[in-house]
Amino acid sequence: MSTQDRPLPSARGAQTGRRIGIGLINGLWRPRVLGARRLPASGPAILAVNHAHNVDGPVLMGTCPRPVHFLIKQEAFTGPLGAFLRGIGQVPVDRRTADRAAVTAALGVLEHGGVLGIFPEGSRGAGDFAALRAGLAYFAVRSGAPVVPVAVLGSSGKRGRAIPALPPLRSRIDVVFGDPVSVGGEGRRTRKVMDEATERLQERLSAHLTEARRLTGR
Repeated sequence: MSTQDRPLPSARGAQTGRRIGIGLINGLWRPRVLGARRLPASGPAILAVNHAHNVDGPVLMGTCPRPVHFLIKQEAFTGPLGAFLRGIGQVPVDRRTADRAAVTAALGVLEHGGVLGIFPEGSRGAGDFAALRAGLAYFAVRSGAPVVPVAVLGSSGKRGRAIPALPPLRSRIDVVFGDPVSVGGEGRRTRKVMDEATERLQERLSAHLTEARRLTGR
C-alpha cells in the first residue's frame, strides 16, 4: 500500500485510545482538568498543545472529553509500538519533509468532524509555545476548524537531562483548555495569510499558557 492509499485514521481506534489513556493516566497520576467545556462538543477542532515531555500526548488522550488523533513523529512508529499507535488512530508524520500522506490524513480527521492534536512547537522542548511551526496555521486555515489551546503543566521532571524524569507517581498534572481561536483566511494559503495566522496563534497560545500558570500556580 502506498502512502497515498493510506486509510484515514480510525475513529473507533481513537475511542479505544481514549479509554486506555483514561485508565493509564488516572492510575499513575492525579490529573486535574480545567476548562474542558471550552472544547466544542462536536465538529472539527484542533488542539494546540505545549510539549515538555513525552507523556503529554497520553495525558491529553486520557483527559480530553473527546477522542484525539495526534500527529506523532514517524520515528515512534516502529515495531509493536507503531502497530499500537496506528491501531488507536494516531497519525505518523515525517518532520523532515512535507509529508503529503500525513497532511491528507490530518485533514481527513477534520473533514469527518474529528479532533486533531498538534504539538505546534514541532518537538519536545521548554513547552512555552515560543517557536511555532507553520503547520498549525496551515491546518487551521485550510480546514476552518477552531484551534483550542491546551496547557499541560507538571508533566516534566528535572531539567538539564536528555530525557526528563517522569512525573512522580500520584503527583498532580494540570491540563488547562483555553477558548477556541478562529484564524479565518477562508482557506486561502498565501504567505501573508499564513504569517498572520501564525502570529495570531502564537499570541493566543502564549497568553493562554500565562493564564494557565496563574490559575494552577505552576
